[in-house]
Amino acid sequence: MITVPIQSWIWGEEVLPRAITIGLFAQFIVVTSIVHQAWGLKRTAITFIAVAVMTWLAEFIGSSTGLPFGEYSYTDILQPQFGHVPLIIPIAWFMMLPSAWVVAQSITGYDNKKTFRQHIIFASVSALALTAWDLFLDPQMVNWNFWIWDTPVGYFGIPWINYFGWFITSFIVTLVIRPSRLPTIPLLVVYGVVWFLQSFGQFFFWNQQGPAIVGFFVMGFFLVFAIMRYRGQTQ
Repeated sequence: MITVPIQSWIWGEEVLPRAITIGLFAQFIVVTSIVHQAWGLKRTAITFIAVAVMTWLAEFIGSSTGLPFGEYSYTDILQPQFGHVPLIIPIAWFMMLPSAWVVAQSITGYDNKKTFRQHIIFASVSALALTAWDLFLDPQMVNWNFWIWDTPVGYFGIPWINYFGWFITSFIVTLVIRPSRLPTIPLLVVYGVVWFLQSFGQFFFWNQQGPAIVGFFVMGFFLVFAIMRYRGQTQ
């Protein structure tokens, strides 16, 4: 991610899809390896497949009908695509979901042996923590023309319903997966690195100071709250 603006300066913006894809797979590998160490190969593979299928389906329905994200469509820049949805999009969901689960795990003190009501609370906090990331993501990806909105209004050109779509999708996925505990520190580090690089990159390199400031405070709130709660639980 640090090299992305450097690559665009050297080779032009046409390098962005390749650079973003490489960065995405790098983070995906890191997150998957952390989950694998905690859950083992079989459960990690099943979870990834489940997340990929559910999020691809949500994106396919969303881009076809406008629900639950609003009226949008993917351009042809990100390839390959299936059903007009880039195949790296479900990978991106899994790239960040475990970190959101750990944020919620730290904030709520949740483990998978608790009640269904407690799992609802966990899934809600997790969905909010993931949706906070999209305060950075959507304005940046739209700026790069990876996808477009039929009516670019609302939050820096992103319809507000999109954030409801993010919340409800990640909420349902988390309810279905019902994740057990994951290593806290490594995945909080991933969440924190994404928060810092998005804040710094969008503010100083991509001329998107508005999303950078909002994302800095909202995603930063979840990060700091999770760290404080985790420290309180371990003392």
